[in-house]
Amino acid sequence: MKLYTIGFTKKSAERFFGLLREAEVTTLVDVRLNNVSQLAGFAKRDDLKYLLSEICGINYTHRLDLAPTQSLLDDYKKHGASWTTYEDRFFELMRHRRIEDTIPQELLNNAVLLCSEDKAHHCHRRLVAAYLAQRWNNVTIEHLG
Repeated sequence: MKLYTIGFTKKSAERFFGLLREAEVTTLVDVRLNNVSQLAGFAKRDDLKYLLSEICGINYTHRLDLAPTQSLLDDYKKHGASWTTYEDRFFELMRHRRIEDTIPQELLNNAVLLCSEDKAHHCHRRLVAAYLAQRWNNVTIEHLG
């Protein structure tokens, strides 16, 4: 199984959709807690769903069960919790949600996990991919651009 991740921040629409087309992903799985923010530009939910279909022939789905809780996100972004604390709490949240049992593997086969962060290093999409790769067989992960 090939699983990709991507963030839209600091990417033009041309670069973003080009990366998705080059990778030949079939489904974009939006793992953002808030996917309708005015700051999202072309990546707002309804616009993104339309553009993915029209430009790349890619399906769109939003999975809140792969997003952090608002309190977890606020603790990290607004209250100064460390990245290590955030990682630990997010891994615990995924264990509690049992995402390895509730997310259909076929949904994520040749799919890309989307979040806003430019790089995967400090983004929960990387944590989701790593968590599932530890629990499912033969998962390879590639972080796009």
